[in-house]
Amino acid sequence: MTDKSAIQNTVTPILKNLNATSSDIQASAVMSRDGHSLATVLGDGVNSVRLGAICATLLSLGEKASTELSRGRLRQILIHGEEGYVLLLRIGEKAVLAVVSRPSANLGMMLVEARRTANEIYALGMV
Repeated sequence: MTDKSAIQNTVTPILKNLNATSSDIQASAVMSRDGHSLATVLGDGVNSVRLGAICATLLSLGEKASTELSRGRLRQILIHGEEGYVLLLRIGEKAVLAVVSRPSANLGMMLVEARRTANEIYALGMV
């Protein structure tokens, strides 16, 4: 991966654009697969260290489940809780995009915008 500050400076504006697509998106972040924060745009009450640890754990479990159930390579994880959604999308082999939203979020649009964002970040070749 490229220098962390270069990633942060380049990717943070992309995350801000993602968050601006819906007032229901509360946070977005790009994390390394081991849970280290590379770039974040977080709302109140979202801790980047905790989010990174959660992402790393979910990815590990999701990959194991996908493999054990013969579903192929993991592409995304979606959690739907009473207070909203958490979406994790793979960005290449070394990073993940996390998006946290309110329950009122339009899930279809959130998925479309998150995939577009993940592809844009991947195309940079930095993660």
